[in-house]
Amino acid sequence: MSWSEQYEKLTAYEKIEFRRLGNYLLSHTYMVRFVYDTGEGTTLPNGDYNTVMRLFDVLQEYFEVTGWRLSKDDDFGIISLISEYDHNRFRLDRFTTLFLYVCRLIYEEYREDENSYHVVKTDTAAVVEKMKTLGLLKGGKSTQKERIDAQRTLAHFNLIQKMETSQWSGDGNDILILPSILYVIDNQSINAMKEELDEMEIGEETEDENTEEAAAD
Repeated sequence: MSWSEQYEKLTAYEKIEFRRLGNYLLSHTYMVRFVYDTGEGTTLPNGDYNTVMRLFDVLQEYFEVTGWRLSKDDDFGIISLISEYDHNRFRLDRFTTLFLYVCRLIYEEYREDENSYHVVKTDTAAVVEKMKTLGLLKGGKSTQKERIDAQRTLAHFNLIQKMETSQWSGDGNDILILPSILYVIDNQSINAMKEELDEMEIGEETEDENTEEAAAD
């Protein structure tokens, strides 16, 4: 049965949800099983995720025809929609990319300690401090705009989620790092980054030693 035939068998409400959630996935790329409810102050099942799961087969076939790959990870509770064409990829700026990588490092460090929701709690200050410690910030500083823009971008793609009802702040927010970050940066990439950071640190230490030797001479 084709996707169009499956679609015609949906109820009027399901067709509305099909269109709404199809557009949502095109914009946000990722969707996770559990989200933080700021009103309840706890993590709850994501109703949209459950609806996509019910409509998954027809959505998957529809997107396949249009050049998009819809996939799901039942273990971690992740739905992703990835374009087969590079010109549909979103390009992150340098600071947001580094912020993302450090969030992934933090996720890897603490995810075994967390509960079955597969989320890791942290805050803006902790991420920026780790960036500073790793020598990723030019001059050891970042601007409020960089921090706000990075967090908004990553939250838009459901890679992190703000835990407060207030607006994003450059001074700091409590955030959840969502399991979808595993799809953006896999274990191989995170290991490669660690090696690169270690090499950078060794290079800096060697440079400092050479400087001290030259000064002593």
